[in-house]
Amino acid sequence: MGSGEQVRDVLRARKSEALPDPSATPLGPGKKAKAQRKLTELGRRLDDLQEALYAEGAGGGNRSVLLVLQGMDTSGKGGTVRHVLGLVNPQGVRYAAFKKPTPAERRHHFLWRVRRQLPTPGQIGVFDRSHYEDILVPRVQGLLSAAELRERYTEINAFERELAASGTTVVKVFLHISPEEQLRRLRARLRTPAKHWKYNPADLEARALWADYQRAYRDILRRTSTAAAPWYVVPADRKWYRNWLVARLLEEALSELAPRVPDPGFDVDAELAKLDGIGVPA
Repeated sequence: MGSGEQVRDVLRARKSEALPDPSATPLGPGKKAKAQRKLTELGRRLDDLQEALYAEGAGGGNRSVLLVLQGMDTSGKGGTVRHVLGLVNPQGVRYAAFKKPTPAERRHHFLWRVRRQLPTPGQIGVFDRSHYEDILVPRVQGLLSAAELRERYTEINAFERELAASGTTVVKVFLHISPEEQLRRLRARLRTPAKHWKYNPADLEARALWADYQRAYRDILRRTSTAAAPWYVVPADRKWYRNWLVARLLEEALSELAPRVPDPGFDVDAELAKLDGIGVPA
């Protein structure tokens, strides 16, 4: 990575470019051990930034961050949450996983359930899957017309502009995994009893439609990577590299916000003097 170059600049989805090699390590640490050391360093920085953002929100600020994670089954959405968001205080994190809409959710507009899970000021929100499932699945299953799909793209872009205008920095990450690596991970789940709970027979249905899902994702990246909410494509075949990249993306977004702990609103010296006067209670 060149001097001054950011991960966001390298990973930003661009309409004219093909998706990167899912096993590539285009920047930063190229070895697992080094990446893990760097992740520990990033964790300290993320923890400080998150605490400042949380304090800013508690003091009346309106800013927050929303990390959106999308990707094929086994691409590592849950692992990313565990390894990256586990670096910060959970008190300042709001996590939501979006599965197939319930009957109650289907009675509302598709963004209704998403709005209910948005981070409040001072929080880092994390979406494990997101409103983009309401384009991906209906498109692949042929449940929406071309006109209906265009309408959803338009609605999502407007929704994300609204979030940005209200103080939420949106960081959208596509975890890009290869079909070969997905096969390896699915086999590992079946061969490891402790991981059987992660396996869903329906995953094979989606795998059989791999090309359709890849086309759907490419269209999503092309149509919804905007100035207000850009997409970042993270090579996800190497778990350790994926974790480092997402941590860096989050660190860059928070650093740009430069959250500040608000002034205390009281005289610190006077409070210290009071403490000294009280001493140690008997």
